[in-house]
Amino acid sequence: MIDHERDLAHVREATERLLTAAASLDNAATAEPSRLPGWTRGHVLAHVARNADALVNVLQGLPMYPDAATRDADIERDSGRPLDVQLADLRETAERFQAVGAEPADWSRTVELRNGVLDSASRIPFRRWVEVDLHHVDLGVGYELEDLPEEFVNREIDFLADRFAGLETVPATALWADGGRVWKTGGTSGGVVVTGSPVEILGWLAGRRDGATLETKGGPLPKLPPL
Repeated sequence: MIDHERDLAHVREATERLLTAAASLDNAATAEPSRLPGWTRGHVLAHVARNADALVNVLQGLPMYPDAATRDADIERDSGRPLDVQLADLRETAERFQAVGAEPADWSRTVELRNGVLDSASRIPFRRWVEVDLHHVDLGVGYELEDLPEEFVNREIDFLADRFAGLETVPATALWADGGRVWKTGGTSGGVVVTGSPVEILGWLAGRRDGATLETKGGPLPKLPPL
C-alpha cells in the first residue's frame, strides 16, 4: 500500500541531499554539461524546480503544464540563472510542494499528469521523489545510482517494469535481480531473461546506463522506448 506521508518524508530528505550537493557548485560548474544530453547542470536544477510547481498543479486539479512548449521554454529560461537563484528556487518550490502535500485531501482520487496520463494522487509524492533523486544523479556531482536508497531502487523498478508492460515493441522480458527478486515487463512475444544487480537493472530501465553489465538469455538486451 502506498504511504504518501512516508513518501513526502523521503522527498524532503532527497531534496536536502540535492540542495547540499548543489550548494557545493559555483556558477561555472552550474553551466557545465550534466549527464543528460543537451542539458547543463542548470537545466537539471531548473527542471527539478519547475517539476515541483507542476506537481503542485496536479495535486490542485490543474493542468500539469500549459503545454509541452511552455514546459521546455521555462526550463531553458531558468537554466542560466546564478547558483544562488537556482538554490532559492529549488528550496521555495520544494517547500510549496510539501505544504500542498500536507493539506487534507482525498489521496485515493485520480489525478492527471502530462499527455493524459492518469494516476492515484497517493503516488505523486513518489513521483516527486523519483524526480529529485534521479536528477541528483544526473548532475554528475558524486551521487550515483549505487547511493540511492534500496527502497527507492526496488520501487522504481516496479514502476518502470509496469510502465513498459504490454508494449509489443519490447519483447516479453523477465528481470532477475541478484538477491532473488523478479520483475516482468514488455509484450507477449519473445522471452528474454535479463540478470544483474537491482541498481544496474534500474539504470538500464531508467535510461541512465546502457545495460552492458547485464546478462541476457533468449535474445539481446531489449531496446526500450524513451521515458
